This record gives sequence, C-alpha cells and structure tokens, in this order.
Amino acid sequence: METAVDLVGDATKFHKPGENYTSPGYVVTTSTMRLLKEHIAQTKGMVVTRFPPEPNGILHIGHAKAINFNFGYAKKLGGITYLRYDDTNPEKEEEEFFRAIKEMVLWLGFTPYKVTHASDHFDQLYKWAKKLIRLDQAYVCHQRLEEIRGFNPPPSPWRDRPIEESLQLFEDMKNGKIDEGCATLRMKITLADGKVDPVAYRIKMRPHHRTGSTWCIYPTYDYTHCLCDSIENITHSLCTKEFQSRRPAYYWLCNILDVYCPVQWEYGRLNLNYNVVSKRKILKLIQSGIVSDWDDPRLITLTALRRRGFPPQAINNFCERIGVTMSQTILDPSALEACVREYLNEHAPRVMAVLDPLRVVISNWNELYPNMTKGEVDIPDFPALSDSKAHKACISSEIYLDSSDFQERPEKGYRRLTPDQPVGLRHAGLVLQVREVKKDQAGKVVELITTAKTVENGPKPKAFIQWVSDPLHCEVRLYDRLFTVKDPDNAKDGFLSVINPSPLGWSVVTNTTEFTNESFRIPLSGHRLSTVGSYCSPHDQVEKALRGKSPLAYKAHGLTERES
Repeated sequence: METAVDLVGDATKFHKPGENYTSPGYVVTTSTMRLLKEHIAQTKGMVVTRFPPEPNGILHIGHAKAINFNFGYAKKLGGITYLRYDDTNPEKEEEEFFRAIKEMVLWLGFTPYKVTHASDHFDQLYKWAKKLIRLDQAYVCHQRLEEIRGFNPPPSPWRDRPIEESLQLFEDMKNGKIDEGCATLRMKITLADGKVDPVAYRIKMRPHHRTGSTWCIYPTYDYTHCLCDSIENITHSLCTKEFQSRRPAYYWLCNILDVYCPVQWEYGRLNLNYNVVSKRKILKLIQSGIVSDWDDPRLITLTALRRRGFPPQAINNFCERIGVTMSQTILDPSALEACVREYLNEHAPRVMAVLDPLRVVISNWNELYPNMTKGEVDIPDFPALSDSKAHKACISSEIYLDSSDFQERPEKGYRRLTPDQPVGLRHAGLVLQVREVKKDQAGKVVELITTAKTVENGPKPKAFIQWVSDPLHCEVRLYDRLFTVKDPDNAKDGFLSVINPSPLGWSVVTNTTEFTNESFRIPLSGHRLSTVGSYCSPHDQVEKALRGKSPLAYKAHGLTERES
C-alpha cells in the first residue's frame, strides 16, 4: 500500500506523535503532558501502530484492510508496527491460528517491527487490576455473565463492597479458589453505549498456550487493549468503528492508572457481499461439511483467497483503492476480482485452454504441411505487450476447440465456427471450414472434419478462437458464490438456508507445453487461460510436481472471465 494518508481525508486529521491532546474527545489530565514527554523520549517521535488480532480464527478480507492501514500508515510516516496477538481467551485459541495470522501478514508483504502477545504483560495487568481495586474503581462481582449481558442489566449488589474484601476475593479468583462463572472483576465506568461496569477479569479454568496453568483468570478486551497499547507506546490505536463505544473506557482506564494514553481512531469495516466473515459462522460451515476448511476457495478468508490464486499485491491494491473511511464498506466481490484481473493481466502468462473440448480433424493437413506430422507456433505470454516473450505450442492434424465455439444452428450474431461460417485459429495463421459434423447416438456433436487454409489464402473469418493440440488433461475447479443472496447474515431462515447448492466445475484440456513442472516452480503462480479465466495450482499439487510426479494431477482454482 503506497499510503493510507494520501487516500483518506480522515487520516490527514490524525495527530502528530506527542500531540495526542489535539485529538477530538481525548481526555487531558494533570499528568498528560508529563506522560507524553516520557512517551516521546522513548519513541523518538515515531508513529507507532499495531495490528492486534485474536488468534481464534483465520484472517479475512476485512483484516487485509486493517493490516494495510496499520502498516501502511506507519510506513508512510517512517514509523513501526507491532503484530500483537490478543491471546486472552484460552478457550478458543489454537496454535494453527497463531501461525496462520503471522503467515498472512508476511504474505501480504508486511514485516512487523516486533511480534508480541497480550500474555507478555499478564503480570503487569494483574498488578494494575489490584491498583484499580485499591482506588475503589473496580470490584469483584458475583452476577453471572448472562445476567449482565445487554444494555439494561440489573445493577450489581456488590458494587460498593469494601476494597479489602474485593482484593481478597480477586486473590482467591487468581488462586483457583472460586469456580468458573461465579465471580468477575468489574470496572466502575459506564461506556458510551450505556453498558455499565464492563468486566476486566473472568475465571477460565483452561491452560494457556504460552503461560500454561499459571493463570486461571484472564483479562478482557476492554481491560487489556488500551493498557497493552500504552505499554508498547502506540501513537495511533486504529480500530474498526464498532469499538467507538469503548473509547471512553480506553481513555478512562489509562488515565485512572496514570499511564501514557494513546489515541484511539476508528474507521469503517470492510466486507463483501455473498459471504460471511464471522468466525462462528465459518466454523459452522466447516463442521456442516459445506466448506472443506478455513481455506476453502469459496470463502473470503485470506488463506482461501491465496488458495484461489489471488495475488497479495492485488489484495493490497484493492485495499488502497477503496481507502479508509468512517462508514462501513460493503462491496460486490467483483470489485476485488477486478483488481485481481488487472494485476494478472500484467503478471500472469496467457496460455490456451478449452474447458469443454470438441475434437477437430484438419483433413488436408498433409497438403498444407507435407512430411510434417506436427508443427510449432509461437504464442505471446502477454498479448497486449508488443515486446512480450513467447512460448511454443504444438499443432497437428488433430486439435480441440471449445464446444461453445461451434454452433450447428447458429443464433443471430454468432461469429465463430458454423457449418457455413469459417473461423480463424488464434496464433496459428490458419482458417478452418467445416466439411462434416459427426455425432454420437444421442445426437451430440463429438467431432468435426474440417479443411484449413492460411489466413493469406483463405476466407476472412469473423473471429479467431483458441485451440489446443496434443493436450494434457487436468482438473479445473470453477467456484461460484457461496451464498445465493447478498446479505446471508440477515437471511430470514438463517445463513445456512441460502447456501449455493454446489460450485460449478468442468474439466479442462490444455497444451502439454503449457503446464510443465517449470511453469509452476513458484507455488500458486498464476496463468491466464485465454478467453476463459485465471488459474493457479494449489500448494499440494505444486509440491507433487516438484517431487517429479506427473503434471496431469494439477488442479486449478479459477477466476472466470464470465464473472466480469
């Protein structure tokens, strides 16, 4: 991403490091200037941002926007960005997600200044929690979580309990003397959305992936996030707009503990129609067998987009193009696919392929090319470039056209091959004319007998079409949208009721010279199949090829031209 600053009006209003007090809504205390001075001494005036995902699922297209904004904004201004795992819920965190998150950040082309974890600061967070109790700004509460959910919960009867009593109970919580769900530590503040006394700590009798069984109490987002930002000297805490109501608690907590207070800035989320990004819903799709895993190509997780062959540069270009605004952005998938096509047009070599092959025999081949059973033609890798490199393709008396390129009874305006209308073979310099149409017992056209002339000597065709000769067979997977409605989240009978019954799928035939092992030395390198779409080979098939196995096993995930 070139820069978030150049693209977004709101970003140009961001404060300079050390001038937090100029930001709308920022709370200034008697300690603010002293703390800012100490902050600047540690950061040397650099912009410091962070990308803080929860390791309980795979990143999706919305996270790509967050990654681009956080890393792009800091990079533009010569700053740094932390990758911080918000690992405060051992129930849902898995090592797979930790690895995948970092892998996706690096795949998009961004390198964190440092990888940190909220759990790095568990000791300090616990000390600050006890300080809150001593300041009479937090208390141990025995209301069940289901009792205090929502915006009109009953007031806690334990809000005014003695400080020493809360301190002892909090210690008992830490030492495992109180059962899970029987006590929480709550902060004495009302959020902007009306939520009263958010929870700071809850009991979870689960081992943590990094701290093991050291802790059985874990801090919440409302408590952890701002304090980790403070510890890491974050200058701009960039988050999506649903956290705007948490901003008062963010500032209150830093100020009541008398620590450096960063500035929280909110921006609108990004989502695409015809899909879901909820981790809970994606997990339901996986468990129901509707999708294969988090990287199923019909999803819009980053691992799924990578598996489908979307280049990271195209995803970054998409994030740059839509910019960052305060309003939520919900776009049609075609907006992302357009960026992918633009990138692939310049970077993915074009080869010829047919999805629904029709056998064609050139009956006068020997007259055209005496004593030559096969010939070679040069096919440009990038036809739009006059100086494009080219690759060789075989041609012989037997070729294959796509069935859609022949109509026995042509519809009005049809420009390709018919019994009475010739067609040109792209890059071959030949024009075909039909002499005989062969059909099977069901009446389906299975073979054409044709004659060919050179373009100089033959009739002028209305169109030139692709073809293959001496082909190899491989499986191509063309994926349709996962859901049948734009907004599956709000489907009347639930998101599972609007699942697209099945993806589209056809076999493909293409030249053996096109899909050699060398063509796929780089995992997920893309190819443009002329007039068909863009395809890549998944990781597992690339690995097979690199071990010397037959390239006939290649599979591809397509971004089809017909979606444009």
